[in-house]
Amino acid sequence: MVLSGLRNAALAACLVLTVPALAQTPPAGLPAVVVAPAALQAISDSADFLGRIQAAEKVELRARVEGFITEQRFKEGQMVKKGDVLFVIDKAPYEATLDQRKADLAAAQAIEANAVVQLQRTRELAERGNAPQATLDQRIAEDAKAKADIAKAQAALRTAEINLSYTEIVAPIAGRIGTASVTPGNLVNPATGPLATIVSIDPINVTFPVTQRELLQARQRAGGEPQRIVVGLRLADGSTYEQTGRVELLDVAANQGTDSVTVRATIPNPKGTLIDGSSVRVLLAIGEPEKRLVIPTASIAIDQQGPFVLVVGEGDKVQVKRLQLGAQRGGLTVVEKGLTEGERVIVEGMVRVRPGMQVAPTVARPSPARS
Repeated sequence: MVLSGLRNAALAACLVLTVPALAQTPPAGLPAVVVAPAALQAISDSADFLGRIQAAEKVELRARVEGFITEQRFKEGQMVKKGDVLFVIDKAPYEATLDQRKADLAAAQAIEANAVVQLQRTRELAERGNAPQATLDQRIAEDAKAKADIAKAQAALRTAEINLSYTEIVAPIAGRIGTASVTPGNLVNPATGPLATIVSIDPINVTFPVTQRELLQARQRAGGEPQRIVVGLRLADGSTYEQTGRVELLDVAANQGTDSVTVRATIPNPKGTLIDGSSVRVLLAIGEPEKRLVIPTASIAIDQQGPFVLVVGEGDKVQVKRLQLGAQRGGLTVVEKGLTEGERVIVEGMVRVRPGMQVAPTVARPSPARS
């Protein structure tokens, strides 16, 4: 009995010591998340179109005379200036032809000089009655033919000079030159086809179809002047192009099948980012900017019930908010319904939390939005 009492007393003492010890253990750390408040931002409605980049100037280099290519004075893909010599065709045959035409002209001039002397002499004799009229008429015809032969020789000389100049194929515009279809040593002529292509880089054009309704809305916003309509571009990787352009041309007729008008805009391309022939998304601003509630697009998740976000509510507890979304603009998405201004949306750490869980929120550093 005494031993049993001692064991019970020891057990009671252990319980007394153990309970306070467990109560002093700190709770597990709260999961950290990064939040961003839903905010109002001036957003313009815009239409999204598939556009095609087109060089403002594009030239195919072709041979205008026949001969063997002796030089290629450029590297494929490099920038060239207007007037740069790009290909050289063998000059020797054309230089020889030019020398021959110069000799032909000199001979014609000599014959014409003699014809002038003969005509003058015969005219003097005819005036004294010592030469028949027929002889004078013949000398006049010979002088006229000599002058015509000079004109013919001069034309042939000019043709030879032009053909010689064509042995140097020069850049008619400034821009970037593509691959060469021929290399030195090959025979070329006007039927060979393009030797290379040059496209201008800056500025560059983009063409896209716009419906009549959207075009009217855009023109109203621009005060009725199409040249004041501003366009933006979204590139293939989803990023927004840093430059904006303006409408330059509206097609004179609408496509009856789609009720759309082809629009051409000009946009700066100082870094050569936009490449001729590539496709882009064109953003056309429509209507006046309005204050709209936006959140980071990265915070939005989608399940079978639709889009939703996790927000940090009262007591720093996680809540689910179902959303009705609008347009996307440069990493932000317009919220039509489901949130109010200032609600803290979780943008990082969503996979570590569940609804009802208490978290330790940190506000994300704001970044400028892109339109």
